[in-house]
Amino acid sequence: MSTPIVMIPARLASTRLPGKPLADIHGRPMIVRVLERALEAGVGPVVVAAAEPEIAEAVEAAGGRAVLTAPDLPSGSDRIHQALRHIDPEGRYDQVVNLQGDLPTLDPALVRAVLAPLDDPAVDIGTLAVEIADPEERQNPNVVKPVCSFAGGRRIARALYFTRCSAPWDGGDPGLPLYHHIGIYAYRRAALERFVALPPSPLEQREKLEQLRGLEAGLRIDVALVDTLPLGVDTPADLERARALLAPR
Repeated sequence: MSTPIVMIPARLASTRLPGKPLADIHGRPMIVRVLERALEAGVGPVVVAAAEPEIAEAVEAAGGRAVLTAPDLPSGSDRIHQALRHIDPEGRYDQVVNLQGDLPTLDPALVRAVLAPLDDPAVDIGTLAVEIADPEERQNPNVVKPVCSFAGGRRIARALYFTRCSAPWDGGDPGLPLYHHIGIYAYRRAALERFVALPPSPLEQREKLEQLRGLEAGLRIDVALVDTLPLGVDTPADLERARALLAPR
C-alpha cells in the first residue's frame, strides 16, 4: 500500500503578480483555494510549504497545515523536499504530489490522475498532459510539450522529452495531436530525494525546464493524459478569470 501526501510550495516573490498566494478570491486567499481543491481529491494529507510566515498564517487561519521553509530555495521541488523532511523524517509518505499553488480552479481529479503512473513500479515520476486544442499553442514556446505516444488509446505514456518547440513533428498535418504539459508531479519519495540532489543539467538550462534534469539523470517520467487544462494564475488578468470562474452562483 502506498501512502501519498500532497505538498503545495508557495512564495510571495512573483514578478508578474506580487503576493500571488495571498491574492483574494471571494474572501479567501488563492493558496487556501488550492489547498481546498487538493483536500477534495482525497488522496492523503495536504501541506503547504511556505517561504514566508504570511502564507503559513493564512493557511493555518483557514484550518490547513503549513510548514515554513527557507525563503531562498531555488525551486518548488526543493521547497517541498525541505518541508517533507521536517514533517516526516521517518519516511512514512512514499509518494509525494508537487502541486502548484497558483491553480485555484483546479479539478481535484487531476491530483488523483497524477498518481496513476506510479502504479507501475518502474516509474519514478508521474505528470500530466492534455491534448492541445488551440492551434496557436502548437507553436507557442510558453506551452511546454511532452514528447510521448498515446497510440492505441493508451492514457499513460512514457515521456521521452519535454520541449518548448512544436514536437513531435507533425509533417504539417494539424490533425496529428500535440500535448500541453501540466506542471503537476507525483514523485516516489526516493526519486524526489535523488532529484533535488542533482545539479541543474545542460538540457534543463537550455530549455528552462526542470523536469529535463530528471530525464538526463535516467529517472523515468510517465505522463497521464487528462481532459482538463487548469487555469494557472500568473498575471492580474489570470486572477480576474479565476475570480469569475469561482464567483458565487
